[in-house]
Amino acid sequence: MKLGEGVEAAIHCAAMLAGVDGDATIPGAAMAQAFGLSPSYLLKHLNMLSVARILESVPGPAGGYRLARPAEHITLLDIVLAVEGREPVFRCGEIRRNGPARLDVSAYVKPCGINAAMLKAEKAYRAALAEAKLSDIVSEFMTDADPRSVAAGCAFVARHQRLQKSSSAKQT
Repeated sequence: MKLGEGVEAAIHCAAMLAGVDGDATIPGAAMAQAFGLSPSYLLKHLNMLSVARILESVPGPAGGYRLARPAEHITLLDIVLAVEGREPVFRCGEIRRNGPARLDVSAYVKPCGINAAMLKAEKAYRAALAEAKLSDIVSEFMTDADPRSVAAGCAFVARHQRLQKSSSAKQT
């Protein structure tokens, strides 16, 4: 099973956004820079995450992206489905019914065993992704990664996050 490169980018961006302060944002261009990606390529995937309500897009000079809900309520399955879509990865074309030895449809009463096995595998794969919470991945990184990598990631977030004015500050 091969997922598109956008899945990796989307997961890394969501993990980065889990580290922003409060309701701060990070511009998409900054995240593209952090991962060496084309801004237009990454923005396409960030928009998919926004449509799926994993991210929130904030307009304006202090705008950017932030998580739309807490990281403990976002799974890897949420992100994969937002980027790749909900269709099963394997789609049986019933090719067993093609070719020169083609039989009448009545010869294929039982579902294709290959399709059944592939769907069973996909169900297990999706269940594993549904158990993997973004918050756990971020926590594990903060605990187990090389301290230089953690420090660099935290410094990047601190340098690029855009703090939002609080509602009480807007009223004054």
